[in-house]
Amino acid sequence: MASRAVSRSIARATSSVARSTLAARSLGVAPRFAARAAAPATATSAFQQIRGIKTLNFGGSQEKVYERSDWPKEKLLDYFKNDTIAVLGYGPQGHGQGLNLRDNGLNVIVGVRKDGRSWKKAVAEGWIPGKNLFTIEEAANKGNIVFNLLSDAAQRDLWPTIKPFITPGKTLYFSHGFAITYKHQTNVEAPEGVDVVLCAPKGSGTTLRTLFLEGKGLNSSIAVFQDASGHAHERVVALGVAIGSGYLYETTFSKEVYSDLVGERGVLMGAINGLFRAQYDVLRAQGHSPSEAFNETVEEATQSLFPLIGAKGMDWMYANCSVTAQRGALDWHQKFYDASLPVFQDLYKSVKDGNESQRALDKNSQADYRESLEKELKEIRESEIWRAGETVRNLRPENAKK
Repeated sequence: MASRAVSRSIARATSSVARSTLAARSLGVAPRFAARAAAPATATSAFQQIRGIKTLNFGGSQEKVYERSDWPKEKLLDYFKNDTIAVLGYGPQGHGQGLNLRDNGLNVIVGVRKDGRSWKKAVAEGWIPGKNLFTIEEAANKGNIVFNLLSDAAQRDLWPTIKPFITPGKTLYFSHGFAITYKHQTNVEAPEGVDVVLCAPKGSGTTLRTLFLEGKGLNSSIAVFQDASGHAHERVVALGVAIGSGYLYETTFSKEVYSDLVGERGVLMGAINGLFRAQYDVLRAQGHSPSEAFNETVEEATQSLFPLIGAKGMDWMYANCSVTAQRGALDWHQKFYDASLPVFQDLYKSVKDGNESQRALDKNSQADYRESLEKELKEIRESEIWRAGETVRNLRPENAKK
């Protein structure tokens, strides 16, 4: 098994960090900086950068980043003291961003369809009708910073309703470049005299909320499409911190949506599901049991190897697996690259041409979309691989008493 060397690696790393921490305490240095100092240094390592520097080295390219340390809570409260932030929509992003803004002490209201599912969810989470919970029209009218966090299809359908309230001097905020980039499909145009900005957390609103409560933060991308006030960039950086971002990097509306749609259909969701299924099916066809096939396909990846990649990169994961695993991965990765590169090229073209956005709008606008979606998800949930996965997950020690 590829991960047999992992426990030894973790033990070594833990020991190294512990020794550095003890030494640091004896010198009066904060342990978290000592742990960082224990890592090998290279000339281009981003970890050598001092926190707060705005230009960092990303694989040889210099990019600007913005950190929450630049916007402590007191500064945020003063900056937005005269503003009302209206969050339209209470799906994953509206929920996560709205609650984080509220917990940060900002004046935030929510706008959703009255008495609908989202309205009831908002009430259950402490939003009060008539005080900080309103209809979409009322919230859009009351807010001078309007967060359009409705679904992409709803942004298209409700834009004629919302647009009259987006008057000069306001800020129109998105967390997806979809509506503006594909304006020929959504009819969403940037109104004159309005700042139009984007802050896109790199993860679900649910994760954004969870990490915020843990004192952490997702990284987010930011962009300015229209700067009517001359202060749109400063404002979107502040808003990015206020919603719970850990750090922010710059993009454009079009680049955000192109990379986002490619990622979701590719490595992040679509491709990984396809790869899991293909390997599992081959193992099962060759007589391997469901538990073995799942463990060697999904469980080891998510519980052992992917965390190593997240911690220190692909080479770190390779270095902490067996020699046999290393050799096989290094020999086979190019074959998978060569096989998948044309697929990703076709995918990017489909995204850029607007085919994927049109399909999403058409599908999501169907009256029976939720029922159709549940049918598709049920098919995944009830497939053998994920039924086997449920049993495997229940066997994890941390789940044994649940």
